Amino acid sequence: MTPSFSLFLAWYETVINSEEKRPTWDEYFLMIAKLAATRSTCLAFPVGAVIVKDRQVLATGYNGSPSGTVHCTAQGFCYPGLGTCRESGEIPSRAIHAEANAIAQAAKHGISTQGASIYVTLEPCISCLKLIISSGIKEVFYEADFNSGTKAMLRDSFLETGIIKYKKIYLSEEMASHAALFLLNPILIDLR
Repeated sequence: MTPSFSLFLAWYETVINSEEKRPTWDEYFLMIAKLAATRSTCLAFPVGAVIVKDRQVLATGYNGSPSGTVHCTAQGFCYPGLGTCRESGEIPSRAIHAEANAIAQAAKHGISTQGASIYVTLEPCISCLKLIISSGIKEVFYEADFNSGTKAMLRDSFLETGIIKYKKIYLSEEMASHAALFLLNPILIDLR
């Protein structure tokens, strides 16, 4: 047996054939949303979203200026060190949220989101939640909390009528580390 074939067999046994090393579908789609977030131009909250149906990606989105327009940071509409764009005073945000961007991308390409799921790195704001419900998306999975207080009460009232599943999910450090091996070098992964 050649060394390269032995390496392939070891890789196959530890990665492909091992359910522990393989991400769940929720982890898989959350990682795609996190990867989409790396394209964000928002200084305060880089967020990514992915719309999925029948385990197939329909569209992705991230927050930032609308497609084809100048980024917020390039025009001075958002400033480093601010916790939110609201802190910039009277200057309005130019950003489109990741969820809205993903829904717009699906619409732009004629892709129905009816009955789909959305994975987001940050819990959808109330405006995005209304858009998600209106677009026919039935399941929302998010990683970090955003809504609290009266916003949470309003969110909950919407959830009673439009969303089938609304769930906070996590990406384990172990899975993130495992995925990083593939991002850094898809061939020479750690076979330990």
